[in-house]
Amino acid sequence: MARGGRWLPWLGLALLPLAVPPAAAPAGCPAACYCVTTPELAQCRYERLEAPPRELPPAARNLSIAGSNLSALPRAAFAARPLPDLRLLRLHRDNIQVVEDMALQGLPALQTLDLSHNPLLSVAPGAFSGAPLLRTLQLNQALLAAPLEEQLALALRNLSLRRLELAGNALRALPFALLPAGLEELDLRNNSLRRLTPAELRGLDAPGLRGLRLTLGANPLSCDCALRPFLAWLRASAARVPDARGLRCGGPSALRGTALLRLRPDGLPCEGGEPGRLETASYVFFGIVLALIGVVFLMVLYLNRRGIKRWLHNLREACRDQMEGYHYRYEQDADPRRTSAVSTPGL
Repeated sequence: MARGGRWLPWLGLALLPLAVPPAAAPAGCPAACYCVTTPELAQCRYERLEAPPRELPPAARNLSIAGSNLSALPRAAFAARPLPDLRLLRLHRDNIQVVEDMALQGLPALQTLDLSHNPLLSVAPGAFSGAPLLRTLQLNQALLAAPLEEQLALALRNLSLRRLELAGNALRALPFALLPAGLEELDLRNNSLRRLTPAELRGLDAPGLRGLRLTLGANPLSCDCALRPFLAWLRASAARVPDARGLRCGGPSALRGTALLRLRPDGLPCEGGEPGRLETASYVFFGIVLALIGVVFLMVLYLNRRGIKRWLHNLREACRDQMEGYHYRYEQDADPRRTSAVSTPGL
């Protein structure tokens, strides 16, 4: 019994958490919202909504609305009840097509906005003006329905973004219009980038973007000779591409799946000839052919100079005989005696 009694205090401590009731949901949590409260965090997740919720727990810091049919974010969409502490707003797969001016009004502390997997068609110039502290914008697979680069450039012009996610948007070039000065992270995974051109590489070394880090995985990089400038830049700036070691060739077939950093620039093939050099080589070859033709022609003239001289002499004599014949006929036709004889045949 003595030994068993020593374990009773420990057993009581083990059962103590079961006797404490779970933390209550934050006050004002709507029925359609799943709220979880911890000492530092209040999360709320909505589903199957057709409009932004009007009643939210005022202490909420994370708000997630997924799989709904919101269609549009109107002006002050979340301002029905103040949310001074909201830091993260996730709007995944909500069929959002339009973001109106001041849609984020009433969210002064918002730092991260996720609009991924929405078929965006229109973004107003002041769409993000109500969130002055916005630092992270996630637009993964959100730019496939319409070309929005110009609209987004206007909407982002007054923000101080630090991270921009544009994965899965079929981009074929770097969207420099969307890259504000001071941007630190750019996610371009799973796009349609075949390479970064020399002009794009120079843009990345501009003063406002020198600290930018890129993620480029799952792009169909074409490992031909046009990739050489990017490969040289990648070797020199691998710290700016966190997934540099994971980049693989998407073509040609002989190099598909090969790690970029294992390639040698002089070993990259040129399909149909290296750009620029093929044209130059064609002009050089054409000039050489013309020069050879000229040399052959001059040699023929030199070797046959006597025959050519004889031929020219004969041609001159033939022309002279022909001209003398024409001259004789002209004199005969111009003789007045021959003319009068022809005009009076009966005399």
